Amino acid sequence: MTDHPVSADERADQPADELAQGRVGERADYQAASAMLEFEHWVIVGLRDSQIRPAWGVARYLQSLGKDIFPVHPHPEPVHGRPGYATVEQACAAIVEQHGAAALRSTVVDCFVNSEKVGAVVDEAIACGVGGVWLQLQVIDVAAVERARVAGLLALMDRCPAIEAPARGYPAAH
Repeated sequence: MTDHPVSADERADQPADELAQGRVGERADYQAASAMLEFEHWVIVGLRDSQIRPAWGVARYLQSLGKDIFPVHPHPEPVHGRPGYATVEQACAAIVEQHGAAALRSTVVDCFVNSEKVGAVVDEAIACGVGGVWLQLQVIDVAAVERARVAGLLALMDRCPAIEAPARGYPAAH
């Protein structure tokens, strides 16, 4: 297993035993992405009010699809008209307060953090009882994804909803 981000070309060349150890294959990833794109609430970790950051554009795109975003950043600030939160737990508490506890099952924790830090974010998402975790492009942590799946969450890594959604018939980002 490589420690560097894995490109789409490298994924296609990975041996079956490596897929069995963490990458469940393109079909399962496609299904997980499709299911999570139906979720209503998106906790976006690493989102701050900076147009030059990829999270900013992805959050704007998700809002254009009618998704309810919850920005999470160690230094929280409002983004796209939504209040910021310092932790996934705080954002999940806001979801419960606004929509009820059942809403957590239709919540994705979308991770724009370093691969080295994402495991803790995934563990926090598991503890909150959300429906899925989405590790963005070049965010790789096979063990964290496996922990999420074992806990019953949908999980994938090295993908972006702004790329995956148009492939499923959603409007393209502008």
